[in-house]
Amino acid sequence: MGVAGGGTASGREPAEWGRAPVARTPLSAQAREAVRERIVDRRYPMGSRLVEREVAEELRMSRVPVREALRALVAEGLLELLPHSGVRVRRLERADVRWLYEVWEPLAVQASRLAARAVASALPGEPAGLAALRASLEGAERAATADEGAREVAEHAAFHERIVALSGNPLLARTMEQLDWQLRLLFGLRAEPGHMRAQHADIFRRIAAGDEEAAAASTLLHVRDSRSVALQSLFGDTCLYTKTD
Repeated sequence: MGVAGGGTASGREPAEWGRAPVARTPLSAQAREAVRERIVDRRYPMGSRLVEREVAEELRMSRVPVREALRALVAEGLLELLPHSGVRVRRLERADVRWLYEVWEPLAVQASRLAARAVASALPGEPAGLAALRASLEGAERAATADEGAREVAEHAAFHERIVALSGNPLLARTMEQLDWQLRLLFGLRAEPGHMRAQHADIFRRIAAGDEEAAAASTLLHVRDSRSVALQSLFGDTCLYTKTD
């Protein structure tokens, strides 16, 4: 039996039949992302205590999703529990930096090598992933010009993520995803961001040329310089930059 006005008993028009409902991101996930961003851009500095009520007020959310978000970030290692007094942003120790770079270095180098191989295989055409990689370079330059540090860090991370995507190795992508937020935290420790952007441009050129070994060598140099910056910023070590050709 029809419904007056040409609609349906469900209240949906026929054109809506079979259309998937719009997925909404859970509030706890939104809160987790917002707190992560504040940790990365130093609005919540390392060692600072986070009060659930204050975070909820800042995010304009109820305390329940914020509580779930803070618990998830404790599990991720970005926050740590304080006895009887909530959580605080975890301070990175020297060993944390060493362990992270011991894992990231070989993965980043291999990702660049595979990305260059993928480009070489696609020549004379250009893979779509290469255009995305170029867009990250340009985005970082625009962010630097506008003095938008948080956006520049995001573009820095996106550059490495897009190298992994261009590599075409899904297992490598899943492995690197587990390091994402720890790396973003360290990417924000920028002694000379212009130097790092220049290294990204060099890595891009090597990948775009399809030169596996040159891309790998440039990435190795970049990762080791990034580690040097992190150690200088966190522990006062001498920061010695290497030069690109």
